Amino acid sequence: MKMTLMQHFTELRKRILWCAFVFLLSFAFGWVVSDYVELFLSAPLMNVWDDAALLYTEISDGLMIQFSLATLVALIVTVPVFMWNVWAYIAPGLHKNEKQFLIPIFLFSPLLFVMGAAFAFYILFPFVFKFFIELNESASIPTVLLPSVKGYLAFAIGMLKVFGIAFQLPLVLVGLNRVGLLSKRSAIKSRRYVIIGVFVLAAMLTPPDILSQILLAVPMLLLFEISLLFMRD
Repeated sequence: MKMTLMQHFTELRKRILWCAFVFLLSFAFGWVVSDYVELFLSAPLMNVWDDAALLYTEISDGLMIQFSLATLVALIVTVPVFMWNVWAYIAPGLHKNEKQFLIPIFLFSPLLFVMGAAFAFYILFPFVFKFFIELNESASIPTVLLPSVKGYLAFAIGMLKVFGIAFQLPLVLVGLNRVGLLSKRSAIKSRRYVIIGVFVLAAMLTPPDILSQILLAVPMLLLFEISLLFMRD
C-alpha cells in the first residue's frame, strides 16, 4: 500500500524520535558504566606496563572523559538501531535487486567494523604499547612516562575507528563490482598498485612505527584477496 507524503514524514519522525530516545537512554547507561569502559580501554596499556600511571592534566578532565565515554557507549548502542530503522524505512520502496545489493551492506558492515576494532584492540595495541614503553624507558637520560588519560583514550578510540573503517574494504570492492564500476579482472591487474596504496595508507593512519603499519596493511591485503573471491568476472 502506497503511503502519502504526510504519512512518510510521520513515520520518519517516529523513527528519528525512537533513535533519539535510544541514544539518550544508552547515554545514561554509559554515564553509569564509564569507569568500567575506561578500565576496559586502558587494559591493553596496563597489561604491558608494570608502573602504569595515566595523568589528568586539567581539572575538568574527569568530567569530560566521562562525557566522552558515555557518548561512545551511546553511539555503539544507537548505530545498529539507527541502521535497522533506516532499512525498515527504505525497504518497502526498494526493488528486489536493490534489496539484494543493500542487505549485505547492512548486515556485514557492522560485523566488519567490530572485527577491525577487535583486531586493533587485541592484536595491535599490545605490540604497539609495549614498543613505545620500551622505547621511552630505554632513553639515554632519566625519563618519567606520564601519558594523559585524555590523550590515551583519544588515541585508542581513534585507532579502533581506523581499523573498523579499514575493514570495510571488502564491501567497497564488492559493491563497486556489483554496480559495474570495477571488474574482477581489473582488480587483479591492479594488485601491485593496491599493495603500494595499502602500505601508504597504513603509514598515514597508524603511529610512526613499521610494526603498526604492517599490522594494518597485512589484514587489508588479505581482505582484498578475500574480496576477489566474491567479485564477478
